[in-house]
Amino acid sequence: MNRLAQTALLFLLGATLLHAGTTDLYLRYVKEGLRPLVLLAGAVLIITAAATLWYDRRGTSTHDHGGTPTHDGGTPTHDGGTPTHDGGTPAPDHHREPRISWLLTLPVLALILVAPPALGSYSAAHTGTALTKPFGFPALPDGDAPLRLAVADYAGRAIYDDGRALRDRRLKITGFVTLDREGAAYLVRMGLNCCAADAQPVKIALTGNVPPVLRPDTWLEITGTYTPRRTKDPVNDGPIPYLKVTTARPVPTPHDPYDETWNT
Repeated sequence: MNRLAQTALLFLLGATLLHAGTTDLYLRYVKEGLRPLVLLAGAVLIITAAATLWYDRRGTSTHDHGGTPTHDGGTPTHDGGTPTHDGGTPAPDHHREPRISWLLTLPVLALILVAPPALGSYSAAHTGTALTKPFGFPALPDGDAPLRLAVADYAGRAIYDDGRALRDRRLKITGFVTLDREGAAYLVRMGLNCCAADAQPVKIALTGNVPPVLRPDTWLEITGTYTPRRTKDPVNDGPIPYLKVTTARPVPTPHDPYDETWNT
């Protein structure tokens, strides 16, 4: 891989990061708050590529105008000519990069050509619930309209606050469906600390008027009520609260499929 190819690779990677940061593509890799860093990284790579190309062209231009002067007015060599093994065939260039370095282009091509889906039911079914006790529970707004909660907010209040603020309230929660080995349905949202590589699920078990046929990875908006019933996650024995379903309707995948509120 020569200098020009390295520069092109840097530019391509920077442009890819800028494209991801100016669209919703970056949400497949990192949480929403890291968008400025994605854009900054893309800009730095493009500037680096431009600077590398400028310095390379500048060095080439200098050699084209006479090269580096020597004490006797000629071009510097070790023996007055082109270095060879025995005075015949020129010596090989030992500074050439191995062809395997072209494999560095594969991650860039993957970013451009393949947009991975958000983690879904398969990851949730094979990972235990990551519910942790929050530092506190902010007061919930009053009103008769259904109270919209995040999956982790409901789960945390139901488990660690015994649902005190949830009783006698109609609730509205959105998540995707996953099924365990026995076919029990859970409403799930994946949470991020930083990026998709550390995503972990928080789960709510469903009871009540649950739709008779549920497909994994279907996004549902569920209206229901709190119930003190609980169960344990079959993967890690973590606590999982139930939600008593009143109605359930399919909804499109949200703008940000990951729920980061449970880490705040």
